[in-house]
Amino acid sequence: MPATRSVAVVTLGCTRNEVDSEELAGRLAAEGWTLVDDAGEADVAVVNTCGFVEQAKKDSIDALLEANDLKRTGRTQKVVAVGCMAERYGQQLAAELPEADAVLGFDSYADMSGHLQRILAGEATASHVPRDRRTLLPLAPAARHTASEHVALPGHQQRAEEAELAQVAPASGPRVVRARLDDRPWAPLKIASGCDRRCAFCAIPMFRGSFVSRRPEEILAEAAWLGERGVKEVFLVSENTTSYGKDLGDLRLVDNLLPQLAATEGVERVRVSYLQPAEIRPDLLDAMARTPGVVPYFDISFQHASGPLLRRMRRFGDRASFLALLDQVRERLPEAGIRTNVIVGFPGETEEDLAELTAFLEAARLDVVGVFGYSDEDGTEAEGFEGKLDEATIAERVARVSALVEELTAQRAEERIGTFVEVLVEGVEDDGDDEEPRLVGRAGQQGPDVDGVTHLVDEDGGMPQLAPGAIVTAEVVATEGVDLIAIPVSADEAPEED
Repeated sequence: MPATRSVAVVTLGCTRNEVDSEELAGRLAAEGWTLVDDAGEADVAVVNTCGFVEQAKKDSIDALLEANDLKRTGRTQKVVAVGCMAERYGQQLAAELPEADAVLGFDSYADMSGHLQRILAGEATASHVPRDRRTLLPLAPAARHTASEHVALPGHQQRAEEAELAQVAPASGPRVVRARLDDRPWAPLKIASGCDRRCAFCAIPMFRGSFVSRRPEEILAEAAWLGERGVKEVFLVSENTTSYGKDLGDLRLVDNLLPQLAATEGVERVRVSYLQPAEIRPDLLDAMARTPGVVPYFDISFQHASGPLLRRMRRFGDRASFLALLDQVRERLPEAGIRTNVIVGFPGETEEDLAELTAFLEAARLDVVGVFGYSDEDGTEAEGFEGKLDEATIAERVARVSALVEELTAQRAEERIGTFVEVLVEGVEDDGDDEEPRLVGRAGQQGPDVDGVTHLVDEDGGMPQLAPGAIVTAEVVATEGVDLIAIPVSADEAPEED
């Protein structure tokens, strides 16, 4: 293949997709492709799409159309759609979006280089044919690992040949096929894929498949690889972290994994994401609370708080049980940061159901709440439910709950004034307006991208001289909505740990 062939990987959606993109980029680099940041400077733009909710699909289509425009204004010759939306819709997406030169599913990832070479050469490429990926693995979790060797699991480092590995990892270090696509001091690390839950509103299991854990040694090797490349915080991602290990015969594997990850050279913080409330064990809470280096952060997927409506969603719990769970978290870590997502306007939702949700939110003292209006997702059980609410009603309820959440989360941030937080410095924020540039980081209680930030200032209000990747103790002195403003303190000013 000519050395001049270049590729840009454009990522939409969640941090799980980011891992998949970096694995794809690593494979392509190992095959001799030049990775470039700007799609307009690449021979091929590979767009890793998101297919989760309606807005994410629109964003993915916009990204594909923007990449196609680069054929006229840039170097770009071909645009290829991959990722969840491509996997979910395949031929339909190809038919409705001829601007994409190819639509490839997960099964194409192992030989992405070959596919891109043929596409650049002008060869016709068959579009992906979607299927329910839950049918590809045994129903019994314990039987999945042998079978999963023959099923594509993006982000799991499958079928990586030694020849490829030698080109992207040192012979003496972790053998990982992955290429960093940014220089952030944190990185997502995939510990599992797929989901066995059957929530009535969610299509993810259909296109991501059944739940499969990565083996601990593989996760630790990748964490070491990230630590060698300047990553200070690893962000453990999956569709359901509380299920980790069930297909390996031990649900407590994650409890043992956390201290090993925290002890990885170069890694100073470990963050756990996406906990299902019905599956959270006291032992897991203990491991998260007591392991040095694991940040005080709990990403718990409540979705609603009305018991009857949650049953209709094919989920468990209610306001009382959720508040009791939050009490368990705060008994262990009083200053924990807690985030969740909620769905408003699910079929059959009454004003009484909504009142139950708002009562929960008012009592819960959550740091971040993502509010989503219900929309039908193709192939889900809820798509066929009666009791659908009209768009105007859903929009009004979303606005009402969002306004409440904005007020409550701002109040929660204000409660942190006078407390001390550990902040990972990420860089200087400069929005180009009249505002002065500011140093930005994240407290342990703040997750990446969606949970607010911490602005670091010195005692005179200026910008401290701290490099990205530094972790400092800082006192919270003010807030801006959910964002914190904090002053770094010296070791002798920091409070003693209990």
